[in-house]
Amino acid sequence: MTGQVHTGRPRKLLRNLSAKIASIPMVLTAVVIFLGGTVWTVVYSFTNSKLLPRANFVGLDQYERLWDAPRWVMSIQNLAIYGVLTLIFSLVMGFLLAALMDQKIRFENTFRTIFLYPFALSFIVTGLVWQWILNPEFGVQSVVRSLGWETFAFDPLYNSDIVIYGVLIAGLWQGTGLVMCLLLAGLRGIDEDIWKASRVDGIPMWKTYLFIIIPMMRPVFITTLVIIASGIVKVYDLVVAQTSGGPGISSEVPAKYVYDYMFQAQNLGQGFAASTMMLVTVAIIIVPWAYLEFGGRKRV
Repeated sequence: MTGQVHTGRPRKLLRNLSAKIASIPMVLTAVVIFLGGTVWTVVYSFTNSKLLPRANFVGLDQYERLWDAPRWVMSIQNLAIYGVLTLIFSLVMGFLLAALMDQKIRFENTFRTIFLYPFALSFIVTGLVWQWILNPEFGVQSVVRSLGWETFAFDPLYNSDIVIYGVLIAGLWQGTGLVMCLLLAGLRGIDEDIWKASRVDGIPMWKTYLFIIIPMMRPVFITTLVIIASGIVKVYDLVVAQTSGGPGISSEVPAKYVYDYMFQAQNLGQGFAASTMMLVTVAIIIVPWAYLEFGGRKRV
């Protein structure tokens, strides 16, 4: 019919037009600064830039030097140990604490604040505090020896074989509270009828958690996993505050390697190559998460 006015849905391009216009500055910032900076870093990682960037391409030389450097290899080993143990312990301890909090205990708000408080501190403060606590002269070792155990030894930050575990202790102390809060929010989203049904059926609580609750919390666990993993990859200030990478190079991490080469050794090419490898690590984490969260869902 001629002259009929179409009152159906607007074209997709014009839907939520105000929101799309408002998001333009953010999109431009992401594209120009993040994406542009990333491409620039990757491109100049193939050059021999020193104090200033210069387009003198040397192929994969920087990457060959990078993987031949004992300091870089050590930093990757430390990151692997720190990362795997952080993921395991923070998820396990965070879930156990969240399960306890979910029992509607008294003074829950107080306990939740206490557990979450370390996350409010900067990594520098956390690192310095744990450096004092683990100092053998006046920390845990000194206190235990003063109680009569003269042979007790606990100085992880001064032992190159276990120094990364000293860093791990501080990292877990700071981050476990956040994991607890995220998982507690997931537990509070579980329908109460599920708990009632499991009690009526006589299912033990641990089986209810293991076979019913945890599978239902899969999205929460995936998001928590990504948050923890992204923090692991960029760990820097905690190490600097506790050990400065020592003893020797035994507590080096990739982020510190990048900083030292870019701003102290004035070797931008090597720093760019190391940061590109860190970018690859982040991509390995983010891509599976994005697929599980968005790509793997069945469309209806």
